Formats: sequence, C-alpha cells, structure tokens
Amino acid sequence: MRHFLDFEKPIAELEGKIEELRHLSDTGDLNIADEVSKLQTKVERQLRQTYAKLSPWQKVQVARHPERPHFTDYVKSLVEDFIPLAGDRAYAEDSALIGGLGRFRGYSVLILGHEKGADTDSRLKHNFGMARPEGYRKARRLMQCADRFGLPIITLVDTSGAYPGVGAEERGQAEAIARSIDTCLAVRVPLITVIIGEGGSGGAIAIAAGNEVFMLEHAVYSVISPEGCGSILWRDSEHTVDAAEALRLTSQDLRGFGLVDDVIEEPLGGAHRAHDITTARVGDRVEQALRELVGMDGGVLRARRREKYLAMGPSGIA
Repeated sequence: MRHFLDFEKPIAELEGKIEELRHLSDTGDLNIADEVSKLQTKVERQLRQTYAKLSPWQKVQVARHPERPHFTDYVKSLVEDFIPLAGDRAYAEDSALIGGLGRFRGYSVLILGHEKGADTDSRLKHNFGMARPEGYRKARRLMQCADRFGLPIITLVDTSGAYPGVGAEERGQAEAIARSIDTCLAVRVPLITVIIGEGGSGGAIAIAAGNEVFMLEHAVYSVISPEGCGSILWRDSEHTVDAAEALRLTSQDLRGFGLVDDVIEEPLGGAHRAHDITTARVGDRVEQALRELVGMDGGVLRARRREKYLAMGPSGIA
C-alpha cells in the first residue's frame, strides 16, 4: 500500500478507484481500460497541480516521505562493487552514516551518506539517520583515506540532525561534527554533495561542505527543524507551519541565496513515486560535476571550496 500525505487525499481517492476498476471484469456497459486511462489522466493532472504549489511545510513532509529513496537505494542503483568500510577506530561503528568504496560510472569514488531505513527494524538499526560522534569520526577517517588515494568523494545527505542523546554529547558530538566539517574543507579531491531528503543542522553540514552542493527539488535544508524552531520561538507546536515558512528551507529558496549550486528536478509527484528516475537524475548531475572537477589541481579544489564558504557571510547570506 502506498503511503499518502495529508494533502494528497484527492490523489489517494482517484488511485483507489483505479485499483478497484482493475479488479473488475469488462462488461458491455463499461470498458475498464478506458475508464482506468481517464482516471490516470486525472491523477497526473492532480499531481501536477498539487506539487506545483507546495507550501514549505508540505515540502518538509515530502522530504520525509517514508518511501523516498534512501542512501542504500542510490548505492544499489549507481555504484558498482560497493565495499562498505566500518568503524571510527576509536569507539564503535555507527549505522546511521554509511560509507565505502565503489565504481560510479567509471570513476573510483568514496560514497558516504545518511541512511534512515525503510521499515521499523532498519530504522531502529540506522537510528533514523541520526548519527552519533562515532559516525562523524568514521566520515572523517574515510574522507582522509579518499584524499590519500586521490578518490573523489560523493556525499548524500538525509538526516533530521545529529543524534542529541546524552551518550552522544558525552562522547563529543559537537567536536566530531566540527572536525568532519574541517576535513570536508581540507581534502584535495573533488567533493560533491546532494541533499536527497532532509538536511538538518550540523548533522547535515558535517558531510556537506562540498565543491558542488545539489538539492533534490522537494528536499529541505535548514539549521533547525520547523518543529524545533516553533518550540523555541513560540514555545508550542502549533506554529510549525509558520516556522517552515520563516526558515526559507526549500531548494528554491536556497538556490536563490546561493547556498546550493543546483536543484535536481524530481519526477511528477515526488521522488518516492519513481526511484529509478530519481536516482538516474542524481547520477547524471553528479557525473557532470565530476567531469568538470576531476583533473583539477588539489590545491585549487581546496582553495575554491574554502573561498565559497567564506564568501557566504560577507555577501549577506545568513
């Protein structure tokens, strides 16, 4: 059963009618194929109208859709001979942040990203994509390894934020995130980032300070979640929608501010409706960026990356 969001109820009703018709037999008075075709046309029209005018809060819901493709889906679709690398060599393995080596369209790369999980068991295993300090220390170790061997780095961001538990704070969550950001800015190889779902706070930027940063059309990227912002500013949960508006967290807003370099169009109705199309479009955009960056001098890559982020404050971007 497909999961429908609250604002998709008219679409759910139409698709429910289509499923009912497909279980009927043709009669002299009703041509099932014709009726299904008419309803599918209505569904496409409704999807186009609905997704053309999504509010920021609705985009947050789409970015969090449980059927949206996750890190492991991109790896299966785009990376050959993937070899996962585990552990931070200091404390433990963190399954919320996965990384490893593989072949991406002819390039040997390190690919790294958050994994939220697709069902109850996997979500618990991956801690809903919220990494602990050991996850960011693993990310740092793997990026340094890629730098040592001259491998381009691809990072896929999809997290509501770093895990805020007591144990994580005791083990130095803030320090681990800061050092991961520092490593992003220090490596001398191409670093390409794609925000594929949620980009939440330091947990996202820890692996997202890239030469090129792309966002999927209905992804979001923000210093805090709308719920967290609402609870701090208004001290209740009723202002979540207002907070989403104020945060300017959509891909369109961030592209306008110059905080992301490009927006990758999603299939009609969102990435969750067509995984193959979504992963292929992400792959195409990453490949294009790799072709432009591979072969550039490492010092130039690092200098341009640093200049890019240093220029954001003085230019008036908050």
